[in-house]
Parts: sequence; C-alpha cells; structure tokens
Amino acid sequence: MTSLPSVGTRTLGRNGLLVSELGLGCMGMSQAYGDADRDESIATVRRALDLGVTFLDTSDVYGSGHNEELVGEAIAGRRHEVQLATKFSISRDDRGEMHIDGRPENVRARAEASLRRLGVEVIDLYYQHRVDPRVPLEDTVGAMAELVEQGKVRFLGLSEASAASIRRAAAVHPIAALQSEWSLWTRDLEAEVLGVAREHGIGIVPFSPLGRGFLTGAITSPSDFAEDDFRRGHPRFTGEAFEVNLRLVDAVRSLAAEKGATPGQLALAWVLSRGEDVVPIPGTKRRRYLEENVGAVAVELTADDLARLDEIAPPGVAAGGRYVNASYAYGDSPERGA
Repeated sequence: MTSLPSVGTRTLGRNGLLVSELGLGCMGMSQAYGDADRDESIATVRRALDLGVTFLDTSDVYGSGHNEELVGEAIAGRRHEVQLATKFSISRDDRGEMHIDGRPENVRARAEASLRRLGVEVIDLYYQHRVDPRVPLEDTVGAMAELVEQGKVRFLGLSEASAASIRRAAAVHPIAALQSEWSLWTRDLEAEVLGVAREHGIGIVPFSPLGRGFLTGAITSPSDFAEDDFRRGHPRFTGEAFEVNLRLVDAVRSLAAEKGATPGQLALAWVLSRGEDVVPIPGTKRRRYLEENVGAVAVELTADDLARLDEIAPPGVAAGGRYVNASYAYGDSPERGA
C-alpha cells in the first residue's frame, strides 16, 4: 500500500486548542448514512489515531447517545492521544422531530451524560449544536463556561451559529471553534459568518467538506443511496438538482485527475487551503475512505488551481438548499428580557 502523508496540526481559538489538521466526523457510524458495521467503525477510529487524525467529532444526538458510547469504546486506553469534541442541545422525539434546548440546567445535565457515555473525565471541545431560538445565548454560554471552571470541559464551541450569535457568545466566554458546513458546493459561510468568527479569533471546523459524499464522485444516481440514507430526501440529491450538481462533480473530477488526486482529495485540499485556522472533519465509517481522505493533506494547490476552482464552484453554485428546513442553519436566540 502506498504510504500515507503525515498529518500536521493546527490551532483552534486564541487560547490554543491544538488539534490534527484533519479531523474525523463520527456521525455516520450511528445514523443518517445507512447501516454501519460496529467493528469497522471502531477500527476506523483507531486507524485514524494511528494516522495522526486525532481530532474526533461526535454529539449526544447521534444515534441518541450510541455514537458517544462507540467513540468512548474506540478510544479506551488512548484518551491521551485524542482531542475529543462533542455537542449538546439537539434531541429528537419519538416521531423524529427535532427539539433544541439551551437552558442552563440542560447544559449541565447533557454534559454529565456525555462524560459518562464517552468514559472520560473532560471533554476537550464542547459545542452548542444549534442555537436555541427561545433561550438567550448568554444564559447557555454562561452555563457552558461553568463547565470550564469545573474542569469538565476545556474549550467551548458553537455550531451553525449566526454572526450575531457569535458576537454575543464571545462576549460571555472565549469561543475556540465554530462548526459549520463549508465545501466547494456550500460557501454560504463566507458571506458574513466567517469574517465575524475570525474577528474573534475563532477557528473554523467545516463539516460535510465533501458535500455529504457527493464531491467524491462516488454518487452517480439517487439509487446509490440505501433506503435509510437521509440523502434520499435531501434537496440537493433529488430531482433536477441532482443532475445539475453532477456537472459540478464532473468538473472537480477533471481537475483532480490532472493533479493525480481523487475528487474527494481535491475537495478536501481546497477546504484545507482556506486558512491555518480551518480544520475540516470529513465523516466516514470505513478505513479505506479515511485513508483516502488523509491523502488530501499532500495535495498542493497552486494559485491557478484555486482560480479554476473558484470558477468551477463559486458561492451559490449548488442547486437545492442545504436543509429541508432552512431555519436549521445560522441560528439566533432572543435577547435577555425580550
């Protein structure tokens, strides 16, 4: 097997959370992307650590706690190697409907539950998974800051927060990272949120940097998805949008071939090129895809390559929305006393 490149490190936030330059999103090991093999998932996490991919991302809502338990099992005996990130605030009821809870008492309860499932004494990076539209953000972040004071959490993060939310959160406690979708086909972040995050010294953790797998070129028809794969109903993977978006993938594939890379490696290399404060977390549940992703750190993009990619994938290039429910992204909360 061809040797894989060394994975370097990057720093998130002004207070210096040092993580691997490429992370591993673990959600698919428990939900959303069809069946997952538990043994292969655990082997993938351990292989990631062997390769220097030590920044692991999970959430208490992934598989309703299953994912945290799985990650905890996978890192047992190797906790010292890992930068461990998890999230709270989202839950789903029996009908699958999503609820967001940013109340201080929920912050504390959910953190304790995550620590138990993960089998650790401290969480390195604790995100509010989505901003609660009913609870002032200052109250939520204040409760998260108490966890830092208690030594249960090291750094705080936000996920899919608006520019206004970022400013308000940073006024309460330093925020190390903003997790949000960012890729060649999702560049919404660049309009406003990215600049505000950088003003406050907040690192960027792009999820779905491979366009939910689409930018790998492996998906050529909606029938490629398993029956229980959520992408079957996703706006970008259905109807006319699917065919339009395939043209984007074809252009990425062409440039990747010139570079001697896979389309996924090119897409990841582009995200990595966005700045030293950017740490993408491509998700996978299989070792072979993990190893392909690691190869992206060796792909060097020239100024001409980057210019061509801007032509291929300018902001707004993808057909279809990011979510079925547009309110799921860039959340705001009420002002105190409102």
